[in-house]
Amino acid sequence: MVELRTPRLEARGLEKRFGPTIAVAGVDFSLASGEVRALIGENGAGKTTLLQLLSGVHVPDRGKIELDGELYAPASPGDSRTRGVVMVHQELALAPHLTVAENLFLGMEVTRFGVLRRDEMRDRSRRALAELEQDEISPLTRVARLSLAQQQIVEIARALVHEARVLILDEPTSSLSRPDVEKLFRLIDRLKQRDLAIIYVSHFLEEVRERADSFTVLRDGRSVGEGSIEEASSREIVKLMVGREIREMFPRSKRIPGDVVLEVSELTGPGVPRSASFELRRSEVLGIAGLMGAGRTEMIRAIFGLRPVLRGTVRVGMLTSLALPGVRLAQGVGLLSEDRREEGLAASLSVAQNLTLSYLEGLGPLQLLQPRRLDRVTEEWIAKLDIQCRGPRQRVSELSGGNQQKVALARLLYHDLDVLLLDEPTRGVDVSSKVAIYRLIDELAAERGKAVLLVSSYLPELLGMADRIAVMSRGRLAAARPVAALDEERLMEACTC
Repeated sequence: MVELRTPRLEARGLEKRFGPTIAVAGVDFSLASGEVRALIGENGAGKTTLLQLLSGVHVPDRGKIELDGELYAPASPGDSRTRGVVMVHQELALAPHLTVAENLFLGMEVTRFGVLRRDEMRDRSRRALAELEQDEISPLTRVARLSLAQQQIVEIARALVHEARVLILDEPTSSLSRPDVEKLFRLIDRLKQRDLAIIYVSHFLEEVRERADSFTVLRDGRSVGEGSIEEASSREIVKLMVGREIREMFPRSKRIPGDVVLEVSELTGPGVPRSASFELRRSEVLGIAGLMGAGRTEMIRAIFGLRPVLRGTVRVGMLTSLALPGVRLAQGVGLLSEDRREEGLAASLSVAQNLTLSYLEGLGPLQLLQPRRLDRVTEEWIAKLDIQCRGPRQRVSELSGGNQQKVALARLLYHDLDVLLLDEPTRGVDVSSKVAIYRLIDELAAERGKAVLLVSSYLPELLGMADRIAVMSRGRLAAARPVAALDEERLMEACTC
Protein backbone atom coordinates (compact mmCIF):
# COMPACT_ATOMS: atom_id res chain seq x y z
CA MET A 1 0.00 0.00 0.00
CA VAL A 2 1.39 3.41 -1.00
CA GLU A 3 1.67 5.77 1.94
CA LEU A 4 -0.40 8.96 1.50
CA ARG A 5 1.91 11.96 1.29
CA THR A 6 1.60 15.62 0.40
CA PRO A 7 1.89 15.92 -3.39
CA ARG A 8 5.13 17.35 -4.69
CA LEU A 9 3.66 17.78 -8.16
CA GLU A 10 -0.08 18.03 -8.71
CA ALA A 11 -1.98 18.73 -11.92
CA ARG A 12 -5.73 19.30 -12.07
CA GLY A 13 -7.95 19.46 -15.13
CA LEU A 14 -5.12 19.72 -17.67
CA GLU A 15 -6.28 20.09 -21.25
CA LYS A 16 -4.32 20.56 -24.48
CA ARG A 17 -5.61 20.79 -28.05
CA PHE A 18 -3.74 20.77 -31.33
CA GLY A 19 -6.25 22.11 -33.82
CA PRO A 20 -9.30 19.80 -33.69
CA THR A 21 -7.33 17.08 -31.86
CA ILE A 22 -7.69 16.87 -28.07
CA ALA A 23 -4.38 15.36 -26.93
CA VAL A 24 -5.00 15.77 -23.19
CA ALA A 25 -8.59 16.05 -21.97
CA GLY A 26 -8.97 17.13 -18.34
CA VAL A 27 -6.25 14.99 -16.75
CA ASP A 28 -5.65 14.96 -12.97
CA PHE A 29 -2.23 13.76 -11.87
CA SER A 30 -0.32 13.82 -8.58
CA LEU A 31 3.11 12.71 -7.43
CA ALA A 32 4.69 12.73 -3.96
CA SER A 33 8.33 13.10 -2.97
CA GLY A 34 10.11 9.76 -2.79
CA GLU A 35 7.45 8.16 -5.00
CA VAL A 36 7.86 6.42 -8.36
CA ARG A 37 4.62 6.77 -10.31
CA ALA A 38 4.29 4.87 -13.58
CA LEU A 39 2.51 6.68 -16.40
CA ILE A 40 1.00 4.01 -18.61
CA GLY A 41 -0.95 4.09 -21.85
CA GLU A 42 -1.00 3.12 -25.49
CA ASN A 43 0.80 5.15 -28.14
CA GLY A 44 -1.35 8.19 -28.78
CA ALA A 45 -3.01 8.01 -25.35
CA GLY A 46 -1.63 11.42 -24.38
CA LYS A 47 1.41 10.46 -22.30
CA THR A 48 3.92 12.47 -24.33
CA THR A 49 1.72 15.58 -24.37
CA LEU A 50 1.15 15.34 -20.61
CA LEU A 51 4.90 15.09 -20.01
CA GLN A 52 5.46 18.06 -22.33
CA LEU A 53 2.97 20.09 -20.29
CA LEU A 54 4.75 19.16 -17.07
CA SER A 55 8.22 19.92 -18.50
CA GLY A 56 7.45 23.25 -20.16
CA VAL A 57 7.42 22.21 -23.82
CA HIS A 58 3.75 23.19 -24.13
CA VAL A 59 1.44 25.46 -22.13
CA PRO A 60 -1.90 23.90 -21.13
CA ASP A 61 -5.08 25.40 -22.59
CA ARG A 62 -6.88 24.74 -19.32
CA GLY A 63 -6.09 23.48 -15.84
CA LYS A 64 -3.24 24.22 -13.46
CA ILE A 65 -0.13 22.61 -12.02
CA GLU A 66 1.34 23.06 -8.54
CA LEU A 67 4.88 22.23 -7.44
CA ASP A 68 5.32 21.87 -3.67
CA GLY A 69 2.07 23.76 -3.17
CA GLU A 70 2.98 26.72 -5.38
CA LEU A 71 1.64 27.53 -8.83
CA TYR A 72 3.92 26.02 -11.49
CA ALA A 73 3.61 27.26 -15.07
CA PRO A 74 6.94 26.79 -16.87
CA ALA A 75 7.40 28.86 -20.02
CA SER A 76 10.04 26.55 -21.51
CA PRO A 77 12.02 23.36 -20.76
CA GLY A 78 14.85 25.56 -19.45
CA ASP A 79 12.42 27.25 -17.09
CA SER A 80 11.19 23.80 -16.01
CA ARG A 81 14.75 22.65 -15.21
CA THR A 82 15.45 25.85 -13.27
CA ARG A 83 12.40 25.17 -11.11
CA GLY A 84 13.40 21.56 -10.49
CA VAL A 85 11.44 19.47 -13.02
CA VAL A 86 13.83 17.62 -15.35
CA MET A 87 12.88 15.22 -18.15
CA VAL A 88 15.13 12.48 -19.54
CA HIS A 89 13.80 11.78 -23.04
CA GLN A 90 13.67 8.39 -24.74
CA GLU A 91 15.79 9.86 -27.54
CA LEU A 92 18.68 11.23 -25.48
CA ALA A 93 19.27 14.97 -25.94
CA LEU A 94 23.04 15.18 -25.54
CA ALA A 95 25.69 16.93 -27.63
CA PRO A 96 28.10 14.09 -28.48
CA HIS A 97 31.01 16.40 -29.38
CA LEU A 98 30.96 18.07 -25.95
CA THR A 99 32.32 16.73 -22.66
CA VAL A 100 30.18 15.29 -19.89
CA ALA A 101 30.55 18.47 -17.81
CA GLU A 102 29.68 20.68 -20.77
CA ASN A 103 26.53 18.63 -21.39
CA LEU A 104 25.46 18.74 -17.76
CA PHE A 105 25.49 22.54 -17.78
CA LEU A 106 24.52 23.11 -21.42
CA GLY A 107 22.29 26.18 -21.57
CA MET A 108 22.74 26.79 -17.83
CA GLU A 109 26.48 27.41 -17.65
CA VAL A 110 28.06 28.77 -14.46
CA THR A 111 29.70 32.14 -15.14
CA ARG A 112 31.28 35.03 -13.28
CA PHE A 113 31.61 38.41 -14.95
CA GLY A 114 30.76 36.68 -18.25
CA VAL A 115 33.55 34.08 -17.93
CA LEU A 116 32.80 30.35 -17.75
CA ARG A 117 33.71 28.78 -14.41
CA ARG A 118 34.87 25.48 -15.88
CA ASP A 119 36.51 24.20 -12.70
CA GLU A 120 33.31 24.67 -10.72
CA MET A 121 31.24 22.92 -13.39
CA ARG A 122 33.66 20.00 -13.45
CA ASP A 123 33.65 19.72 -9.64
CA ARG A 124 29.86 19.77 -9.50
CA SER A 125 29.68 17.24 -12.32
CA ARG A 126 32.12 14.98 -10.48
CA ARG A 127 30.05 15.18 -7.27
CA ALA A 128 26.82 14.39 -9.12
CA LEU A 129 28.36 11.35 -10.83
CA ALA A 130 29.84 10.17 -7.53
CA GLU A 131 26.43 10.47 -5.90
CA LEU A 132 25.13 8.16 -8.59
CA GLU A 133 28.08 5.80 -7.92
CA GLN A 134 29.44 6.43 -11.40
CA ASP A 135 33.00 7.52 -10.60
CA GLU A 136 34.28 5.76 -13.73
CA ILE A 137 32.65 8.46 -15.89
CA SER A 138 34.98 11.45 -16.13
CA PRO A 139 33.52 14.95 -16.54
CA LEU A 140 36.24 15.52 -19.17
CA THR A 141 35.17 12.61 -21.40
CA ARG A 142 33.38 13.45 -24.62
CA VAL A 143 29.86 12.02 -24.62
CA ALA A 144 30.41 10.34 -28.00
CA ARG A 145 32.85 7.95 -26.30
CA LEU A 146 30.31 6.75 -23.72
CA SER A 147 28.01 3.74 -24.02
CA LEU A 148 24.28 4.31 -24.36
CA ALA A 149 23.75 3.34 -20.71
CA GLN A 150 26.43 5.80 -19.58
CA GLN A 151 24.87 8.55 -21.70
CA GLN A 152 21.58 7.95 -19.92
CA ILE A 153 23.35 8.30 -16.57
CA VAL A 154 24.74 11.64 -17.78
CA GLU A 155 21.16 12.77 -18.48
CA ILE A 156 20.14 11.79 -14.94
CA ALA A 157 23.24 13.46 -13.48
CA ARG A 158 22.07 16.65 -15.19
CA ALA A 159 18.99 16.50 -12.98
CA LEU A 160 21.15 16.28 -9.86
CA VAL A 161 23.45 19.19 -10.69
CA HIS A 162 20.36 21.36 -11.16
CA GLU A 163 18.85 20.11 -7.87
CA ALA A 164 15.80 18.49 -9.42
CA ARG A 165 12.72 17.88 -7.35
CA VAL A 166 10.89 15.91 -10.03
CA LEU A 167 12.57 13.54 -12.51
CA ILE A 168 10.69 12.31 -15.58
CA LEU A 169 12.07 9.12 -17.17
CA ASP A 170 10.56 8.47 -20.62
CA GLU A 171 11.13 4.86 -21.71
CA PRO A 172 14.51 4.77 -19.92
CA THR A 173 15.23 1.08 -20.63
CA SER A 174 14.14 0.87 -24.28
CA SER A 175 17.74 0.72 -25.51
CA LEU A 176 19.42 -0.93 -22.51
CA SER A 177 20.59 -4.48 -21.91
CA ARG A 178 19.30 -6.30 -18.83
CA PRO A 179 22.46 -5.68 -16.74
CA ASP A 180 22.21 -1.95 -17.54
CA VAL A 181 18.52 -2.04 -16.63
CA GLU A 182 19.45 -3.48 -13.23
CA LYS A 183 21.97 -0.65 -12.72
CA LEU A 184 19.29 1.90 -13.61
CA PHE A 185 16.88 0.34 -11.12
CA ARG A 186 19.47 0.57 -8.34
CA LEU A 187 20.00 4.20 -9.33
CA ILE A 188 16.26 4.87 -9.09
CA ASP A 189 16.25 3.40 -5.58
CA ARG A 190 19.00 5.82 -4.54
CA LEU A 191 17.13 8.75 -6.09
CA LYS A 192 14.01 7.78 -4.11
CA GLN A 193 16.05 7.90 -0.92
CA ARG A 194 16.95 11.50 -1.81
CA ASP A 195 13.19 12.23 -1.88
CA LEU A 196 13.10 12.84 -5.62
CA ALA A 197 9.65 12.38 -7.12
CA ILE A 198 9.91 10.21 -10.25
CA ILE A 199 7.54 9.77 -13.17
CA TYR A 200 8.37 6.50 -14.93
CA VAL A 201 7.07 5.87 -18.44
CA SER A 202 7.43 2.36 -19.87
CA HIS A 203 5.63 -0.12 -22.10
CA PHE A 204 7.19 -3.00 -20.13
CA LEU A 205 4.71 -3.87 -17.39
CA GLU A 206 7.23 -6.17 -15.73
CA GLU A 207 9.48 -3.16 -15.13
CA VAL A 208 6.57 -1.08 -13.88
CA ARG A 209 5.67 -3.75 -11.34
CA GLU A 210 9.31 -4.09 -10.35
CA ARG A 211 10.07 -0.43 -9.62
CA ALA A 212 6.93 1.73 -9.45
CA ASP A 213 4.96 2.43 -6.28
CA SER A 214 1.83 3.63 -8.05
CA PHE A 215 0.39 4.06 -11.52
CA THR A 216 -1.80 6.29 -13.65
CA VAL A 217 -3.30 4.97 -16.89
CA LEU A 218 -4.17 7.31 -19.78
CA ARG A 219 -6.50 6.41 -22.63
CA ASP A 220 -7.66 8.80 -25.35
CA GLY A 221 -6.16 11.73 -23.48
CA ARG A 222 -7.99 10.97 -20.24
CA SER A 223 -6.98 9.40 -16.94
CA VAL A 224 -8.95 6.13 -16.72
CA GLY A 225 -7.40 4.58 -13.63
CA GLU A 226 -4.78 4.92 -10.92
CA GLY A 227 -3.71 3.30 -7.68
CA SER A 228 -1.10 1.21 -5.91
CA ILE A 229 0.88 -1.05 -8.23
CA GLU A 230 0.77 -3.84 -5.63
CA GLU A 231 -3.02 -3.89 -5.64
CA ALA A 232 -3.52 -4.12 -9.42
CA SER A 233 -2.73 -7.09 -11.63
CA SER A 234 -1.02 -6.69 -15.00
CA ARG A 235 -4.19 -7.97 -16.64
CA GLU A 236 -6.26 -5.23 -14.98
CA ILE A 237 -3.77 -2.54 -16.06
CA VAL A 238 -3.76 -3.76 -19.67
CA LYS A 239 -7.57 -3.75 -19.69
CA LEU A 240 -7.53 -0.12 -18.52
CA MET A 241 -5.03 0.76 -21.27
CA VAL A 242 -6.90 -0.74 -24.20
CA GLY A 243 -10.49 -0.61 -22.94
CA ARG A 244 -10.88 -4.36 -23.41
CA GLU A 245 -9.31 -7.59 -22.24
CA ILE A 246 -6.37 -9.02 -24.21
CA ARG A 247 -6.53 -12.79 -23.87
CA GLU A 248 -3.57 -13.86 -26.01
CA MET A 249 -0.32 -11.89 -25.93
CA PHE A 250 1.74 -14.11 -28.25
CA PRO A 251 -0.38 -15.70 -31.02
CA ARG A 252 1.10 -18.85 -32.48
CA SER A 253 -0.48 -20.58 -35.46
CA LYS A 254 0.75 -23.91 -36.78
CA ARG A 255 3.99 -23.34 -38.69
CA ILE A 256 5.59 -25.95 -40.91
CA PRO A 257 9.16 -24.84 -41.79
CA GLY A 258 9.97 -25.17 -45.48
CA ASP A 259 13.08 -24.75 -47.61
CA VAL A 260 16.13 -22.82 -46.42
CA VAL A 261 15.92 -19.30 -47.86
CA LEU A 262 18.79 -17.68 -45.96
CA GLU A 263 22.02 -19.43 -44.98
CA VAL A 264 24.82 -17.62 -43.17
CA SER A 265 28.16 -19.39 -42.74
CA GLU A 266 31.07 -18.24 -40.54
CA LEU A 267 30.19 -14.58 -41.03
CA THR A 268 32.92 -12.37 -39.56
CA GLY A 269 33.19 -8.61 -39.57
CA PRO A 270 35.60 -6.01 -38.21
CA GLY A 271 35.08 -6.25 -34.45
CA VAL A 272 31.74 -8.10 -34.37
CA PRO A 273 30.37 -10.49 -35.36
CA ARG A 274 33.34 -12.76 -34.67
CA SER A 275 31.54 -15.81 -36.03
CA ALA A 276 27.90 -16.35 -37.01
CA SER A 277 26.31 -19.32 -38.75
CA PHE A 278 22.63 -20.23 -39.08
CA GLU A 279 19.88 -21.34 -41.45
CA LEU A 280 16.50 -19.64 -41.78
CA ARG A 281 13.57 -21.44 -43.42
CA ARG A 282 10.27 -20.39 -44.92
CA SER A 283 7.40 -20.25 -42.41
CA GLU A 284 9.86 -19.92 -39.52
CA VAL A 285 10.61 -17.28 -36.91
CA LEU A 286 14.21 -17.52 -35.75
CA GLY A 287 14.94 -15.46 -32.65
CA ILE A 288 18.33 -13.89 -31.87
CA ALA A 289 19.00 -13.10 -28.20
CA GLY A 290 21.99 -11.35 -26.66
CA LEU A 291 23.10 -8.39 -24.61
CA MET A 292 23.69 -4.97 -26.09
CA GLY A 293 27.09 -4.94 -27.77
CA ALA A 294 27.11 -8.69 -28.36
CA GLY A 295 26.99 -8.14 -32.12
CA ARG A 296 23.36 -8.94 -33.02
CA THR A 297 22.68 -5.70 -34.88
CA GLU A 298 26.08 -5.73 -36.57
CA MET A 299 25.38 -9.26 -37.80
CA ILE A 300 22.08 -8.51 -39.53
CA ARG A 301 23.44 -5.26 -40.94
CA ALA A 302 26.34 -7.22 -42.44
CA ILE A 303 23.85 -9.71 -43.92
CA PHE A 304 21.91 -6.84 -45.49
CA GLY A 305 25.05 -5.19 -46.86
CA LEU A 306 25.28 -2.23 -44.48
CA ARG A 307 28.53 -3.37 -42.81
CA PRO A 308 31.77 -4.78 -44.23
CA VAL A 309 32.43 -8.51 -44.06
CA LEU A 310 35.92 -9.93 -43.58
CA ARG A 311 35.07 -13.62 -43.99
CA GLY A 312 32.11 -15.89 -44.46
CA THR A 313 29.23 -16.28 -46.89
CA VAL A 314 25.56 -15.29 -47.14
CA ARG A 315 23.31 -17.43 -49.36
CA VAL A 316 19.86 -16.17 -50.34
CA GLY A 317 17.92 -18.88 -52.12
CA MET A 318 20.40 -20.31 -54.63
CA LEU A 319 22.64 -17.23 -54.74
CA THR A 320 25.75 -16.94 -52.59
CA SER A 321 27.11 -13.42 -52.41
CA LEU A 322 27.99 -10.42 -50.30
CA ALA A 323 25.85 -7.60 -51.62
CA LEU A 324 24.68 -4.03 -51.19
CA PRO A 325 21.23 -3.24 -49.71
CA GLY A 326 19.69 -2.61 -53.14
CA VAL A 327 20.71 -6.08 -54.28
CA ARG A 328 19.36 -7.64 -51.08
CA LEU A 329 15.99 -5.96 -51.64
CA ALA A 330 15.95 -7.30 -55.19
CA GLN A 331 16.67 -10.77 -53.72
CA GLY A 332 13.65 -10.45 -51.42
CA VAL A 333 15.45 -9.55 -48.17
CA GLY A 334 14.40 -6.54 -46.08
CA LEU A 335 15.74 -4.97 -42.90
CA LEU A 336 13.90 -3.08 -40.16
CA SER A 337 16.55 -0.97 -38.42
CA GLU A 338 16.54 -0.62 -34.64
CA ASP A 339 17.25 3.10 -35.07
CA ARG A 340 14.08 4.52 -36.61
CA ARG A 341 15.17 8.09 -35.88
CA GLU A 342 18.38 7.98 -37.94
CA GLU A 343 17.70 5.23 -40.48
CA GLY A 344 14.13 3.98 -40.40
CA LEU A 345 12.22 7.09 -41.39
CA ALA A 346 12.35 10.41 -43.20
CA ALA A 347 10.77 12.40 -40.37
CA SER A 348 9.96 15.49 -42.45
CA LEU A 349 7.91 13.48 -44.97
CA SER A 350 4.35 12.23 -44.63
CA VAL A 351 3.19 8.78 -43.54
CA ALA A 352 2.32 7.96 -47.16
CA GLN A 353 5.68 9.13 -48.51
CA ASN A 354 7.57 7.10 -45.90
CA LEU A 355 5.51 4.00 -46.58
CA THR A 356 6.09 4.04 -50.35
CA LEU A 357 9.49 5.77 -50.54
CA SER A 358 11.42 2.69 -51.66
CA TYR A 359 8.67 0.90 -53.60
CA LEU A 360 6.55 2.90 -56.05
CA GLU A 361 5.19 0.15 -58.31
CA GLY A 362 1.44 0.23 -58.90
CA LEU A 363 1.00 3.80 -57.66
CA GLY A 364 0.54 5.36 -61.09
CA PRO A 365 1.22 4.91 -64.82
CA LEU A 366 4.53 5.68 -66.46
CA GLN A 367 6.28 6.27 -63.10
CA LEU A 368 3.83 9.09 -62.30
CA LEU A 369 2.38 8.93 -58.80
CA GLN A 370 -1.36 9.24 -58.32
CA PRO A 371 -2.02 10.72 -54.84
CA ARG A 372 -5.32 8.86 -54.47
CA ARG A 373 -3.65 5.49 -55.04
CA LEU A 374 -0.87 6.40 -52.63
CA ASP A 375 -3.41 7.44 -49.98
CA ARG A 376 -5.48 4.30 -50.51
CA VAL A 377 -2.48 1.99 -50.05
CA THR A 378 -1.36 3.92 -46.98
CA GLU A 379 -4.83 3.81 -45.41
CA GLU A 380 -4.80 0.02 -45.71
CA TRP A 381 -1.57 -0.19 -43.71
CA ILE A 382 -2.75 2.41 -41.21
CA ALA A 383 -5.74 0.17 -40.50
CA LYS A 384 -3.72 -3.06 -40.51
CA LEU A 385 -1.16 -1.83 -37.96
CA ASP A 386 -3.55 0.53 -36.14
CA ILE A 387 -1.29 3.54 -36.73
CA GLN A 388 -2.64 6.48 -34.75
CA CYS A 389 -2.46 9.45 -37.11
CA ARG A 390 -4.69 12.04 -38.77
CA GLY A 391 -4.25 10.40 -42.16
CA PRO A 392 -1.76 9.45 -44.90
CA ARG A 393 -0.52 13.00 -45.35
CA GLN A 394 0.40 13.76 -41.74
CA ARG A 395 4.13 14.24 -41.15
CA VAL A 396 5.82 11.30 -39.45
CA SER A 397 7.64 13.70 -37.10
CA GLU A 398 4.27 14.57 -35.55
CA LEU A 399 3.53 10.96 -34.53
CA SER A 400 4.39 9.34 -31.22
CA GLY A 401 7.49 7.15 -31.13
CA GLY A 402 5.50 3.92 -31.18
CA ASN A 403 3.45 5.00 -34.18
CA GLN A 404 6.63 6.02 -35.99
CA GLN A 405 7.92 2.49 -35.38
CA LYS A 406 4.76 1.06 -36.93
CA VAL A 407 5.21 3.25 -40.03
CA ALA A 408 8.77 1.93 -40.41
CA LEU A 409 7.48 -1.65 -40.11
CA ALA A 410 4.65 -0.99 -42.55
CA ARG A 411 7.12 0.23 -45.19
CA LEU A 412 9.10 -2.98 -44.92
CA LEU A 413 5.99 -5.18 -45.10
CA TYR A 414 4.64 -3.20 -48.07
CA HIS A 415 7.56 -4.56 -50.13
CA ASP A 416 6.12 -8.09 -49.72
CA LEU A 417 9.60 -9.59 -49.26
CA ASP A 418 10.41 -13.25 -48.53
CA VAL A 419 13.00 -12.71 -45.77
CA LEU A 420 12.43 -10.15 -43.01
CA LEU A 421 15.29 -9.08 -40.74
CA LEU A 422 13.54 -7.39 -37.79
CA ASP A 423 15.79 -5.59 -35.31
CA GLU A 424 13.82 -4.72 -32.15
CA PRO A 425 10.49 -4.40 -34.04
CA THR A 426 8.40 -3.55 -30.94
CA ARG A 427 10.77 -1.08 -29.25
CA GLY A 428 8.77 1.83 -27.87
CA VAL A 429 5.45 0.25 -28.87
CA ASP A 430 2.52 -0.12 -26.46
CA VAL A 431 1.00 -3.44 -25.38
CA SER A 432 -1.97 -3.39 -27.74
CA SER A 433 0.22 -2.47 -30.72
CA LYS A 434 2.75 -5.16 -29.77
CA VAL A 435 -0.02 -7.73 -29.95
CA ALA A 436 -0.99 -6.41 -33.40
CA ILE A 437 2.63 -6.72 -34.57
CA TYR A 438 2.92 -10.22 -33.06
CA ARG A 439 -0.21 -11.30 -34.90
CA LEU A 440 1.17 -9.89 -38.13
CA ILE A 441 4.52 -11.71 -37.67
CA ASP A 442 2.65 -14.95 -36.94
CA GLU A 443 0.48 -14.46 -40.04
CA LEU A 444 3.52 -13.70 -42.20
CA ALA A 445 5.26 -16.91 -41.10
CA ALA A 446 2.35 -19.33 -40.77
CA GLU A 447 0.03 -18.26 -43.60
CA ARG A 448 2.24 -16.42 -46.09
CA GLY A 449 5.40 -18.52 -45.81
CA LYS A 450 7.74 -15.65 -44.89
CA ALA A 451 11.05 -16.27 -43.14
CA VAL A 452 11.52 -13.97 -40.14
CA LEU A 453 14.75 -13.26 -38.25
CA LEU A 454 13.69 -11.59 -34.99
CA VAL A 455 16.34 -9.75 -32.96
CA SER A 456 15.03 -8.66 -29.57
CA SER A 457 16.24 -7.70 -26.09
CA TYR A 458 12.82 -8.62 -24.68
CA LEU A 459 13.13 -12.29 -23.77
CA PRO A 460 9.38 -12.97 -23.32
CA GLU A 461 8.92 -11.74 -26.90
CA LEU A 462 11.49 -14.21 -28.24
CA LEU A 463 10.10 -17.10 -26.19
CA GLY A 464 6.56 -16.25 -27.21
CA MET A 465 7.11 -15.73 -30.94
CA ALA A 466 10.16 -17.70 -32.10
CA ASP A 467 10.31 -21.33 -33.22
CA ARG A 468 14.05 -21.51 -32.46
CA ILE A 469 16.37 -19.13 -30.64
CA ALA A 470 20.12 -18.60 -31.09
CA VAL A 471 22.11 -16.63 -28.53
CA MET A 472 24.89 -14.22 -29.47
CA SER A 473 27.54 -13.65 -26.81
CA ARG A 474 30.80 -11.72 -27.22
CA GLY A 475 30.33 -11.64 -30.99
CA ARG A 476 29.77 -15.37 -31.45
CA LEU A 477 26.41 -16.90 -32.37
CA ALA A 478 25.64 -20.24 -30.75
CA ALA A 479 23.60 -22.94 -32.45
CA ALA A 480 19.85 -22.31 -32.47
CA ARG A 481 17.73 -24.40 -30.09
CA PRO A 482 13.98 -25.17 -30.15
CA VAL A 483 12.06 -22.67 -28.05
CA ALA A 484 10.46 -25.51 -26.07
CA ALA A 485 13.88 -26.29 -24.59
CA LEU A 486 14.44 -22.74 -23.33
CA ASP A 487 13.21 -20.31 -20.67
CA GLU A 488 14.21 -16.80 -19.55
CA GLU A 489 16.73 -18.07 -17.01
CA ARG A 490 18.53 -20.30 -19.53
CA LEU A 491 18.54 -17.53 -22.15
CA MET A 492 19.94 -14.95 -19.75
CA GLU A 493 22.63 -17.36 -18.56
CA ALA A 494 23.66 -18.01 -22.18
CA CYS A 495 23.67 -14.25 -22.95
CA THR A 496 26.04 -13.52 -20.06
CA CYS A 497 28.51 -16.35 -20.66
